Amino acid sequence: MPQIDVCLSPELLHLYQLENTIVVVNDILRATSCMVTALSHGVASIVPIRELDDCLKMREKGYLIAAERDGKMVEGFDLGNSPFSYMEQAVRGKKIALTTTNGTQAIKLSEKADEILVGAFLNKQSIIDYLKTTQKDVLVVCSGWKGKVNLEDTLFAGAVVEGLSDTFEMSNDSALISKVLYRDSKPKMLETVLQCSHVQRLKRLGIEKDIEFCLTENLYNVLPKMQGEELVNIL
Repeated sequence: MPQIDVCLSPELLHLYQLENTIVVVNDILRATSCMVTALSHGVASIVPIRELDDCLKMREKGYLIAAERDGKMVEGFDLGNSPFSYMEQAVRGKKIALTTTNGTQAIKLSEKADEILVGAFLNKQSIIDYLKTTQKDVLVVCSGWKGKVNLEDTLFAGAVVEGLSDTFEMSNDSALISKVLYRDSKPKMLETVLQCSHVQRLKRLGIEKDIEFCLTENLYNVLPKMQGEELVNIL
């Protein structure tokens, strides 16, 4: 039986074997929710980038460029980190280069994995269904906040663990912790997440509608996967 594990922070990735493993990176508020939304609304591909300067240079190659730092859009870029920005007709068919505080960093740190998928509550079932077909070991990587564990990413990890519980074996307590947290929080998900530290940061930016949207389960049937340097929808 394949195993599922959860890495609660990218700072812990060195403790995990990525070879022969499918990694699912999530950054619920809001990077991976933006990626899922963008690909659902016709964006051709997304290039995750770690540094602002490297992302800026992608404009010269014809990319729309998007950047977030500390929850805010970076001046001089075309897009920020609100999923609603990626629903606009102007992004359809475009290639986007994106850098964020946590999510794109976690993707780049996971490059040794056999496959890298991007997950969010928005495409939770698409992720679970695909993983069941592969029967490979899975590691859900929570992007956290600047190396620290956060609540919302851990909840998503628990949702994936629960969804795979009939065909996968939990290999460590981090998977169990995530699953129990999600199970107990599911009836009051928004109420639970509104208490988390990152929501307190984001609330000061007046984006409460983003938070509620990012907790919507199974809105999109997309499966973002890294192919080379680009994230594309393989469904």
